Amino acid sequence: MAGLKIIQCSMQITIDRQSQTPIYLQIRNQIRAMIFDGRLLPGSVLPPERKLAESLGINRSTVLAAYRELKADGLVDSHVGRGTMVLSVMSEVTESHSEFEAPLYTQFFSRMSERANDPFLRDLLVMANREDVISFSAGISAVETDPVEAFRGIEEEIVRQPYHEALKHTPTEGFWSLREAISDLMQKRGVSCTPDEILVLSGSQQGIDIAARVFLDPGDVVIIEEPSFFSAMQIFNAAGTRIVGVPVDDQGMRVDVLEHLLQRYKPKLIYTMPTYQNPSGISMSLERRRRLLELAYRRKVLIIEDDPYSEIRYEGPRRPTLKELDPYGYVIYLSTFSKILFPGIRIGWMAAARPVVHQFAMIKQLQDLHANSISQWIVERFLRSGSYEPHVKRICEEYRIKRDIMLDALMDGPIAGLEWVKPMGGYYLWCKLPEGIPHMSLLVNAAERGVSFVPGTAFYLNGRGGQYMRLNFTYPSREDIPKGIEGLKEAIAVTLNKVTGKSISEIKSIKPIV
Repeated sequence: MAGLKIIQCSMQITIDRQSQTPIYLQIRNQIRAMIFDGRLLPGSVLPPERKLAESLGINRSTVLAAYRELKADGLVDSHVGRGTMVLSVMSEVTESHSEFEAPLYTQFFSRMSERANDPFLRDLLVMANREDVISFSAGISAVETDPVEAFRGIEEEIVRQPYHEALKHTPTEGFWSLREAISDLMQKRGVSCTPDEILVLSGSQQGIDIAARVFLDPGDVVIIEEPSFFSAMQIFNAAGTRIVGVPVDDQGMRVDVLEHLLQRYKPKLIYTMPTYQNPSGISMSLERRRRLLELAYRRKVLIIEDDPYSEIRYEGPRRPTLKELDPYGYVIYLSTFSKILFPGIRIGWMAAARPVVHQFAMIKQLQDLHANSISQWIVERFLRSGSYEPHVKRICEEYRIKRDIMLDALMDGPIAGLEWVKPMGGYYLWCKLPEGIPHMSLLVNAAERGVSFVPGTAFYLNGRGGQYMRLNFTYPSREDIPKGIEGLKEAIAVTLNKVTGKSISEIKSIKPIV
């Protein structure tokens, strides 16, 4: 008690008379929280028992019981004439060890967690989720295409049955019935695999993370396309690997460059998204797919094929997956239902040889034991219902219309120097900006006009790619796409004339687009 300054305090305590928690514990818990978060400082005097009881409409004995609990916790002390006073949470320590202070938590963070930290992308996601922003940065499906009614019926089936399978734990590998359904789906994608060659994932991004843990040690080399999916780059970077980029042109990965890199760096993995690549929208030619596999065989390098978009095709021929072309098992295939159904479903899968599935399952169970049981059941029932193929056809029709609306809006009063390639499928339009435009200033100027996009630097190693931007056309409404493109054009024109020093986290008010 020595040295504490007495402070009179007032408290806001709420009593829930319907709660199963006794009222005295409700009071204890709320005062305890106020002490720990600093709202009640050491030396603060709590209201007298009688006064607090009257204000809450309860018996004095209830308040007295709460104060006794706090005293037993060592958080308060009572003295005749002085009332009940808050002690320092660390009073016993600080009285004898006054040189101690709160820890500097950053010094405890692992190198892996520091490598994974990217405040820029966090700020971008916050901006994209604002209701007053037209988001060309989101990598998600359109709300209006979500199969809500079909899913509602499946959920009602689960609720009606006590002890339904969907409410229980599942094997780490996933429900067997879902693995069978995915195996059937893979057959339609040209890949022959059995259910025990399928591992159900909490999204395909988890598959990339597990692949890094299974195959890579710090210092190992992994080869990726450049540009490439930024989450894959973050995962490989956090794993402490050396990432080497291979350029992409209009035919996909430059396998001629890859050949030299394989000889020079001797990588353990190649990561690729050969069909409607994120962010470029490019599909690798059949000739290059075959050459990529040949190089992998010769150099004995495994390939991670990330295939979230191949079913979202608008024009052009279907190209076989690498997995379909691979008779030897060098390809570990990843895909997801999040891009086809809706983002919150968080169900993906891996198709690979049984020893790989087993090893992935061992690592997966350390992370989340198994993917969400209810989501697994919903997806399995949806696949079995015959609704999946019509749904894919419906979203392809809708997204093709949205893509064309975006292309038409870009062509209407085009900006000199702004270039793009028409995507034949997928979610994204990859644009090259006018020469010399500072991408961060453009990002801020667009945000001030209520438009978000992802700058090309997010998809390149070492901060390159500032001359590009990625635009998503699946998520915004048909009506919002032209408005957003108009705001983006205005931002480009302004940025070419004036460079801003702001960051997107500083954007508070937004100029509406009319």
